[in-house]
Amino acid sequence: MPEVANEPMCGLLKRVHGDLSETKFDLQEIKRRMTGAEEALAGVNRILDRYDERLERIERRPELRELAEPQRPYEPK
Repeated sequence: MPEVANEPMCGLLKRVHGDLSETKFDLQEIKRRMTGAEEALAGVNRILDRYDERLERIERRPELRELAEPQRPYEPK
């Protein structure tokens, strides 16, 4: 009789194992996507850092700063 009682438990364990395998696969996929998102964000941060450095250089040079300020349009007399 104990063997008969083990059959439903064995089937349940097989289903749990299958679900666990699927969850493990899903977790690996999430990790892969997170890594991709982190790499993309790092690329955006590098671009923003370069723009920030360029802006700082422009702000330190008064002749470039004057060009960035709004100018009156040329009006011939």
